[in-house]
Amino acid sequence: MIKLLNIQKSYQDGENRLNRVLCGVNMKIDKGEFVAVKGASGAGKTTLLSILGTLLLPDEGSYLLNNVELTAPNTDRSLIRNKQIGFVFQDHRLLPQYSALENILLPTLAYSSQTSAEHIEYARMLMKLTHISRIANQYPHTLSGGEASRVAVCRALIMKPLLLLADEPTGQLDAENARNIALLLSDINKNLQTTIVMVTHSDEISQSASRMLTLNEGGLV
Repeated sequence: MIKLLNIQKSYQDGENRLNRVLCGVNMKIDKGEFVAVKGASGAGKTTLLSILGTLLLPDEGSYLLNNVELTAPNTDRSLIRNKQIGFVFQDHRLLPQYSALENILLPTLAYSSQTSAEHIEYARMLMKLTHISRIANQYPHTLSGGEASRVAVCRALIMKPLLLLADEPTGQLDAENARNIALLLSDINKNLQTTIVMVTHSDEISQSASRMLTLNEGGLV
């Protein structure tokens, strides 16, 4: 479902020097896989995930998602990103003025002024799957870190994306909640058949994935 070929990305530093972050990354991921990408801080994990999520374009290389070339100039990347890709960030980014259920449903309002009954039913199913049905009407300031993380996961899944991208999803959690979120992602992968790519610096958290890769010196091994 995902094919990266010779992906390269560089940034200029404060002294106008070119800093090569990704140096010819190649990757193939099948539909329904759960892949963890490990690497030290600054190795380029977030850059790689941003390219997979079409938030960044590579300097060179090819990225195919479901046989669509996303580096082509005429590709509507924003539409593909909104409808086919879900994001889970280290910072939950929940809006404080909305309840947990309303936060989960927010992506559906990008295409309609009113949330459908089908979306509400699916949101409640996701909350049941992630064991947070009881907090549906609570607001973010009343949630624990683990609960907020589960709401963020449900929000990322509400549009039934082909691909779920998780950027250090356990980075702000204690060890127990971190393990719980990692197990939750594994359950979602198995139960919903959602393809997941997670970047993490944690060896323990990466064990929840079915395949592990390491980003080192700009390449995947």
